[in-house]
Amino acid sequence: MKAKPSMILPSRQNQGSSLLITLVTMAVLGVYLAAYLNLVSSQNLSMMRSTQWNTAIPIAEAGVEEALTHLYYNPIIRLGNGWNLVNGAYTKERFIGDTKYVTTISTNFSPEIISKAYVRKPFENEFLDPPRGVRVMVTNFATFAKGMFARGQIELNGYRVTSDSYDSADPLYSTLGRYDSTKFKDTGDLGTNATFTDSLSVWNAQVWGKVSTGPGGSIAVGGKGSIGSKAWHQGGNTGIEPGWSSNDNNISLPEVQAPFTGGGMAPSSGSVGLTNYTYVLTTGNWQMATLNMGSTDKMMVMGSAVLYVTGNVSLSSQSYIYISTNSSLKIYVAGSSASFGGQGIANPAGSTTNFLYFGLPSNTSISMNGNTMFAGAIYAPNAAVQLGGGGSTIYDFMGACVSDTVFMNGHYNFHYDEALRGIMSSGMVVTSWNEL
Repeated sequence: MKAKPSMILPSRQNQGSSLLITLVTMAVLGVYLAAYLNLVSSQNLSMMRSTQWNTAIPIAEAGVEEALTHLYYNPIIRLGNGWNLVNGAYTKERFIGDTKYVTTISTNFSPEIISKAYVRKPFENEFLDPPRGVRVMVTNFATFAKGMFARGQIELNGYRVTSDSYDSADPLYSTLGRYDSTKFKDTGDLGTNATFTDSLSVWNAQVWGKVSTGPGGSIAVGGKGSIGSKAWHQGGNTGIEPGWSSNDNNISLPEVQAPFTGGGMAPSSGSVGLTNYTYVLTTGNWQMATLNMGSTDKMMVMGSAVLYVTGNVSLSSQSYIYISTNSSLKIYVAGSSASFGGQGIANPAGSTTNFLYFGLPSNTSISMNGNTMFAGAIYAPNAAVQLGGGGSTIYDFMGACVSDTVFMNGHYNFHYDEALRGIMSSGMVVTSWNEL
């Protein structure tokens, strides 16, 4: 009989080695797993931070958009609607969910906008630091950037028609704030958005300034017409001086809104000094259905008055509107026509900012005839403006005019007041946009 083979049991040493290898393997796997989990966690946190960081730009841009909207409606006086003057800049803070933006607008005419976005750190109640933001530079497009601007055609007819400029705020280029023919400048610019042939017809007028049309528009100049600088005119040149014309206008002209709601006071008669006036306007809001002045009717303005005429305006015969010293009148006209005849607007102080005319969209016609002098500014983007006078008298328009079309004839001289550039804005144009 054969003997059975004996069983060979593993030694304790072999058992210990296997256990050690298993433990080491598990430890290594644990380290790798921990490293992997840490990597995944770090990547997840990094992705969340990146997402939060990228979220900041739209938030900052939202602040810029609010700033631009605010500037559109408040281009000069920028307080209100939550904007406060803080450390020399107009500032507003707004929360959007658990994020926020802090936006500032500088105080200068063409402002700088800085908008900083603050977003939360992942799983924390603190904002990422530093905040992400954008810096935007804006050009404030002055409503009266040119002496005369129209959506459509500008036509200068008549005898000795001229366009030049002065600056009522600078004694070197004015006398007591008035135009002085010995101190005039050559920025009497004329411009139109029109794009057709003869968009701007100068004919035999003398334009001491630049001219411009819309794309494709052209400028008509007569045999004696001249457009250019002082040196160009003084040199006896005719035609257009090289570099003093362009055809790239595409300027937006916002519509005029009613100056107030709820109605204003009705003007009444009164005496000032020893003179009786048909209407006396003091500081405040005034409203009329029509303004029809004839014969010897006259209006006295004392203080800062705003007059809203819901119908037409007509001045004829010897009637006039008198703006006293240190006073001003803003007139808003909703009627289809306004005719300034008679003695027109008496503005003895001569400051063009004392009389501002605003034509609402329904105001389509403005005419000035027989006035010996006009000092003020017209903004009526839907109106056809006619400036004319007869006989041997030379009529002067001092100020600026923005309208739908312009037709000038007779002996009319147009003098653009550069001081009007800073009083109104037609909107903001972004010139640069950079991330901080």
